[in-house]
Amino acid sequence: MIHPDHPRPHEAWGIFRLKVVGHLLASPPPSGHLQEALKELAAREWTHPITGEPTRFAFATIEDWYYQAKRTRGSPVSALTRKPRRDRGQRPSLPESLRQAIKELHATHSGWSHQLHYDNLLVIAQDRALGKVPSYATVRRFRNAGGLVKVTTPRNGERAGIQAARSRLEARETRSFEATHVLGLVHSDFHHCSRKLLNEQGEWVKPVLVAILDDRSRLVCHAQWYWRETAENFVHALVQAFLKRGLPRALMTDNGSPMGAAETTQGLQRIGILHETTLPYSPQQNGKQECFWGQVEGRLMAMLEGEDQLTLKQLNDATLAWVEMEYHRKTHSETGQTPLQRFLDGPGVGRPAPPPEALRQAFTIETTRSQRRSDGTISIDGRRYEIPVAYRHLARIAIRYATWDLSLVHLVSRPTGEIIGRIYPRDLEKNADGRRRPMAGNSPVSQKPSPGMAPLLRRLLEQSAATGQPMSYLPKEEKEQ
Repeated sequence: MIHPDHPRPHEAWGIFRLKVVGHLLASPPPSGHLQEALKELAAREWTHPITGEPTRFAFATIEDWYYQAKRTRGSPVSALTRKPRRDRGQRPSLPESLRQAIKELHATHSGWSHQLHYDNLLVIAQDRALGKVPSYATVRRFRNAGGLVKVTTPRNGERAGIQAARSRLEARETRSFEATHVLGLVHSDFHHCSRKLLNEQGEWVKPVLVAILDDRSRLVCHAQWYWRETAENFVHALVQAFLKRGLPRALMTDNGSPMGAAETTQGLQRIGILHETTLPYSPQQNGKQECFWGQVEGRLMAMLEGEDQLTLKQLNDATLAWVEMEYHRKTHSETGQTPLQRFLDGPGVGRPAPPPEALRQAFTIETTRSQRRSDGTISIDGRRYEIPVAYRHLARIAIRYATWDLSLVHLVSRPTGEIIGRIYPRDLEKNADGRRRPMAGNSPVSQKPSPGMAPLLRRLLEQSAATGQPMSYLPKEEKEQ
């Protein structure tokens, strides 16, 4: 049979033929004994180089091989190799009309199998009088050579975004890439577990895994399972990854709502991380992350099949143990190094992570609210927060908070974006004691108006009198009743 190092059939024939007559070239038989040696070779049983089945070759065939190899001045294998046909790949049995029909059929039904395409081609050729259709193997080879392979139609494939992504993928080439420096680029995504777990509410739910993966080393900066795919959980995992491994220069995610949340995007901007998103419906751009999900399901979850009472804590413990003790220490097939060793070898462009409290303040929304003058409060998601007296003169108040943690709301300077201080929700019971702070000069004290007319009105009367014109009204005396 064909050796894996020689996959081409014509090369396999050349090597096989040289094996048959090679010893006659290395040790030529005495004069007059060549015919006898060739007859012995013709009487032997040989293994066919293509099919692997037992076969024999005629005396004249082997004699022809011998003289071809002997006469050549170059490589005997090249002389004995079968010459490719001149019309190889041209498929003369497929006229242009049938080729066009095959392409048109694939353009409208790219999800069909080769056999289904062939069966429909027979009907089309008969209806349009396109002539005799060649064999199924010929049509299949033509389709494969032209890239007319089966395309799996995704769910909701009629959506405009999915169709645009498919057209883009077919129109442009796809290339693999790798960052030149450790922490130059990290990937992150959610993965829905293939198995359901029982939560505290007594519901069977598939947990989701958040993983942050370094592009160059394939090291997992952090991985953790959660019950829900939310921005809060995504930020929770991101912060842990940054504290463990440092801040990357860029983060690539898909266009999911947790990745596009204001807390996520503004937080990445504040700590100086470039956020890059993949094209819609193009998971191949995050291919390294998708490969990691395959290992999670193929190895980690497979080893948990016998655990009937699996909890979220047990799943997280097993995941971190598997990542740190096996995945990080196993040689990667592409890099030739373990992810941990490649991460340590660098070169790296990561930065030290700020303190946890600074990261907590970074992943927040910065927005403005109108201050209610009557009691100096603003509204956040239906809750009223009191503004310090020093800022009661501001109509719009800039604040920063996370939607999942309204216990921590900060007052922000609108011109600079710096945090001024923390504000708290209104405490109605505390305010009921009647004690109030003085305004401390923030509002001028009301005084009695000065006597007489206002200066502006007095000036207007003087200007009117200087014109010499009487007042444009008729006075009328009215007696009091």
